[in-house]
Amino acid sequence: MSAETVIAEIEALPVNERAKVFAYVDHALAADDSWVPESFRQGMADAAQGRLTEIETVFKV
Repeated sequence: MSAETVIAEIEALPVNERAKVFAYVDHALAADDSWVPESFRQGMADAAQGRLTEIETVFKV
């Protein structure tokens, strides 16, 4: 089954059933975040610690 087929089937569902699919996907992604690149995780950790630089500083605009 292709992604396009799955998407089409989800779009055809009633709103309440579609909500169940999205809730499942949200839960599944939260439980397994191995698909998130390490560089993104590091960036988020840096942001949480306040280690950010203004874009104007970086590019000297």
